[in-house]
Amino acid sequence: MADGITWLAEPRSIAFGGYSVVMARGLTPEELVGRLTQTVHGPEHTAVPVGDLTGAGLLALLADYEDIGLRYGRCGDWSYTVAYGGWMGEFGDGPPLSRGGVDICHLEFEEENGKPVPPQFAYTRDEVLLSAFNLHLDGSWGYAGVDGDPETASRVQTELTAAGLPADEGAGDDADDREVHRTALGVLERHFGLSLPREEIVTGTLPAVLLEPA
Repeated sequence: MADGITWLAEPRSIAFGGYSVVMARGLTPEELVGRLTQTVHGPEHTAVPVGDLTGAGLLALLADYEDIGLRYGRCGDWSYTVAYGGWMGEFGDGPPLSRGGVDICHLEFEEENGKPVPPQFAYTRDEVLLSAFNLHLDGSWGYAGVDGDPETASRVQTELTAAGLPADEGAGDDADDREVHRTALGVLERHFGLSLPREEIVTGTLPAVLLEPA
C-alpha cells in the first residue's frame, strides 16, 4: 500500500537515529542496492543477503552501531532502500546513483544529531540536480530557497510558498520544525509523485542485506 511520505516527519518514524531513504525510478530494487553499495566510503563493500526481515530484525543482526544494513522494496514506479545502523555520513563515494537516465530521490534525517541537523531532500535525474533543500527551511543552515535546475527549483519554491513555507515564527521549536518538515514533505509528495509503504517499512518484513567490506 502506498502511503505518501509525510509520515516520515513523525518522531522516530522508521528507527532511532532518524531515516535515510533512497528512491529510484528506472532501477529494480536489487539494482538500487547494488549502486548504493558502490558508494559506501572506504574499502569496497558487498551486499550480503540475510533474508526477509523487519527493521528490528535487521538491527539485531548488526554487530555494532557502525555496521550498515539495507531493507528494500518497490512502491509503484519507485524502488526504494531504507538504511539501518551507522549510515550517517557513510555514503557518497563511487559513481552517481542517477547515471544512465535514472531518477533518484534521497530523503535523510539525522534525528538524534545534537547539533541539530535538519532533514535533507535531493532529487537528481541523469546526474543533474533538479531540486534540493533542507526540510526545516531553516536559515541557520543556509536555506535561501530551493537549489537545483532553475525551472524545477522555481516550481518547487512556488509550491512551498503557497503552502505557507518557510514559517519564520517559532524557529527552533521542535513541534514547529516537525510541522514544517511534514508540510514540506507533502509538497514534494505531490510535486514528484513520491510514496512509500509505511506498514511494510515500519512493521512488515522486506528483503535485507548487510553491507560488509569485500
